[in-house]
Amino acid sequence: MKVEERLKELGVELPEPAKPLASYIPYARTGNLIYISGQLCTVEGELKYKGKVGEDVSEEEAYDAARICAINLVAILKSAIGDLDKVKKIVNIHGYVNSAKGFVNQPMVINGASDFLVEVFGEKGKHSRCALACNELPLDAAVEVEMIAEVED
Repeated sequence: MKVEERLKELGVELPEPAKPLASYIPYARTGNLIYISGQLCTVEGELKYKGKVGEDVSEEEAYDAARICAINLVAILKSAIGDLDKVKKIVNIHGYVNSAKGFVNQPMVINGASDFLVEVFGEKGKHSRCALACNELPLDAAVEVEMIAEVED
């Protein structure tokens, strides 16, 4: 099944790629690797989940936030390569969780992004990753995720 068809089946419409918040570019390509800058959990330009996970945001909401970040990453990937069927492999993601003191379930939160990527890309969506706690994120976002993808020429 084509990736675009799979997205439709999941009820996901890719948004317009978010504009950078500071002095960086949305993605950089070197050879067949595309490095995509960290994306927040924004929907139609609005931050959906704000604050500390484990305090202001539940673990379940943060899982959804990570999924939204992944949707935004895929939107940038599509803008970079045009056809998502050119993806050979999602290589790696780094997930950052704006964590309340004592919150230690960052891996469960970032599963929101990982699970989505596997749903969309199948075996090609399986990736290495890290899930990190941090004490603040831009705009007080609950989650931020960045990604590296390998694509065809």
